[in-house]
Amino acid sequence: MLENVRIVLVNTTLPANIGAAARAMKTMGITDLCLVDPKIFPSAEATSLASGASDVLAKARIVATLEEAVADCSLVIGTSARSRTIPWPLMDARQAGEAVLAESSSQKVAIVFGREDRGLTNEELQRCNYHVCIPTDEEYGVLNVAAAVQVLAYEVRMAHLVAAEQPVPEENRMPVQFLNWDQEVVPHGDMERFYDHFESMLLETGFLTEDNPRQLMARARRLFGRVRLDRIEYNMWRGIFTRLQEIAAELKKAKS
Repeated sequence: MLENVRIVLVNTTLPANIGAAARAMKTMGITDLCLVDPKIFPSAEATSLASGASDVLAKARIVATLEEAVADCSLVIGTSARSRTIPWPLMDARQAGEAVLAESSSQKVAIVFGREDRGLTNEELQRCNYHVCIPTDEEYGVLNVAAAVQVLAYEVRMAHLVAAEQPVPEENRMPVQFLNWDQEVVPHGDMERFYDHFESMLLETGFLTEDNPRQLMARARRLFGRVRLDRIEYNMWRGIFTRLQEIAAELKKAKS
């Protein structure tokens, strides 16, 4: 199951943090590391801080965007230390471990960590199904990114160990899983195409205007990210969008 767990570091500035994060991952049995546009990598400093986890660095994947990093993942959890304009489904580190356990038995899961100085942007967080917050001390809530990776990796491993020794009854499991679902949950790469199609349909039907988009698409992402579509539902909605676009085009042609 841990093979399906991916740690994603976004725009990391210090190579030492990448190396320390790789070490934190390997101590908990997680080896899938993806780096989104790191400032410096590869780096001798990263390799040095990784200690015995240089193999994690060696096979780390480097991509340009968060969308690429999570395209094949059905569940994406973003780390956030502050409240946002639009509240998002929030869990603590222990709940995140349980959620990853539930999903990673059959599908890819990503836990995303942001920049050292400002974390993840609002736009990046809107591409996550859930946000996770580590409850640090109020007087000093500064947590190094590698330390945050260690906390989340530990909770993921503990959830797996507990489940191996004492399986959690179905009725007590986290509500984010689809263990007995009749269709696979659509991965994030497809959902990005879904949101593009949704937005273009709203524009073409006149429901959404480019000069005043408000927060409609952000709230749509929150809605569908919370619901999480399976393949049949996904195709159904895409068909609805296409038909509405056709009707809008027909009405426009009739008026001209």
